[in-house]
Amino acid sequence: MTLPAAFLKGHIAHRGLHGIGADGVGRPENSMAAFRAAVELGVAIELDLQPSSDGHAMVFHDYDLARLTVRDGKVGSFTAKALSQTGLRGGDAGIPTLEAVLEMIAGRVPVLIEVKDQDGQMGPDVGPLEAAAMATLDGYVGDVAVMSFNPHSVACFQRDAPHLSRGLVTSAFDADHWPELTESTRDHLAAIPDFDRLGCDFISHQADALNMPRVSELKRAGAAILCWTIRSPAQEAEARKIADAVTFEGYLP
Repeated sequence: MTLPAAFLKGHIAHRGLHGIGADGVGRPENSMAAFRAAVELGVAIELDLQPSSDGHAMVFHDYDLARLTVRDGKVGSFTAKALSQTGLRGGDAGIPTLEAVLEMIAGRVPVLIEVKDQDGQMGPDVGPLEAAAMATLDGYVGDVAVMSFNPHSVACFQRDAPHLSRGLVTSAFDADHWPELTESTRDHLAAIPDFDRLGCDFISHQADALNMPRVSELKRAGAAILCWTIRSPAQEAEARKIADAVTFEGYLP
């Protein structure tokens, strides 16, 4: 399956259309409020998945709760019920499940789902979160695509949900930003060698590294090129010299 054309309208709201005001209140990232705002604007939504301790796909970016919520601890140490009752900083609700988010969106805008690496080294120790996502997506009517930095995660979708459009989140993988990865792993991922093997339709690439030769090669071969994260109209104009669509935050397109 190819990436649904609706994603290529150009704008994908990074973790929803989020923003916190000077008073510390607003629409937290990956919150229901941020997703409702994106639906109202009519733009696609990008969101992240982390697992609960009881196997649910939770919509949350970080591995730890401290930055974004009023609670400390690892996301995967808490049940879905406990996480749903954990307040997001700057908002009035807890961490949503993927099921709840999809029920609210109901196919009105495209949804780009990033499955966060659970291996720790982009290795093969993955599967439960991917399975939870697939179970939740089963029967969903709407434009959806799945992606991950971890090729093994994408392989799960290739094997068990080949009807879903899938892609790789890609980067220059420099050591400063990826100190937890070995040099050989960083070099491997930066070369994007797994694209064809995994039957990918697209990449979502680091915006300030769009000039990498491999990105141009994939574009010439017909791959859709998305990018992350654009934070101004000027950055968007530059990225669009290569990217087909941009994942944005901090401004209205």
